[in-house]
Amino acid sequence: MQKTLLVLALLIPGVLHAQAPVSKLGSGSVEERLAQLERVMDARNAAQMALLDQMGQLQDEVANLRGTTEEHAYQIEQILQRQREIYQEIDRRLATNPQPLPVASDTNATANSGASASYSTNLSENEAYEQAIQLVLRDKRYDAAVPAFNAFIENFPQSSYVPNAHYWLGQLLFAESNYDQAKVHFATVMNDFKDSNKRGDCILKLGIIAQQQDDTATARQYYNQVMQEYPSSTEAGLAKKRLDNL
Repeated sequence: MQKTLLVLALLIPGVLHAQAPVSKLGSGSVEERLAQLERVMDARNAAQMALLDQMGQLQDEVANLRGTTEEHAYQIEQILQRQREIYQEIDRRLATNPQPLPVASDTNATANSGASASYSTNLSENEAYEQAIQLVLRDKRYDAAVPAFNAFIENFPQSSYVPNAHYWLGQLLFAESNYDQAKVHFATVMNDFKDSNKRGDCILKLGIIAQQQDDTATARQYYNQVMQEYPSSTEAGLAKKRLDNL
């Protein structure tokens, strides 16, 4: 009733203040107008409710799409990171281990080995390192990769692959939160193999381990070292971010 009077007061000015009785306006006409206005208002309210429902559904769909997009973006980043690691490993092998030419005689073999000192002619060494790498990159048998790399370092201590073997051991142990043993391998690369392309990442990992172990001063030292020695590298950017958050 109050709703009806309000609508009548707003839409039919002067009705409440007319001198003539309301009956002179035609009670039937007013009732019809009120009924029509109420139908219009009901229809409008229904339409608004329908729009609100549609907006709610669209918001839910957008939220779901956003979550799916973020998940896909994360998966793509992981795939790209894996590809970068594989490509880096391939580049390193091509740079340090070019394929030898066919050997025609023992004399030629001696000459070729002297001309390509970085290539290891010991097939057992190459096969052992390849097997250890494939346990990580292809088979993802990380538990088996650790003893494989340890055996490789023990059997081939002079191999050009030794710094990479230490690096992968550090990575595998770091992933297992075995920080003390991981530090040994990362520090070995940092101190003994200054030309290794893994050295910057090893120093960064040493900083992260120190930070995980609440040794802020040491972490800061390693992060600064990465930024000073490898200023244009990805590792330097990561070190700066972590340094800013210390």
